[in-house]
Amino acid sequence: MKKGIHPDYKEVVFHDLSSDFKFLTRSTINSKDKVKWEDGKEYPLVKIEISSASHPFFTGKKLFVDTAGRVEKFKSKYTKKA
Repeated sequence: MKKGIHPDYKEVVFHDLSSDFKFLTRSTINSKDKVKWEDGKEYPLVKIEISSASHPFFTGKKLFVDTAGRVEKFKSKYTKKA
């Protein structure tokens, strides 16, 4: 492999904000936030909105994550006017 062309592949903690689920994995993503993990080491923290802990396909239940007002836009657009 050529030196200097590959991104830094390191351990990173991902935090699902909608279900407060955290998991440690490896990634090339960069983050300025840090978090102390269960093993006592400090890792970069990446905040995400949906993971396998909150996605309806994996959980089997509906969990509404409305960050941009999409539900309100849909209701206002398609409700019947009296």
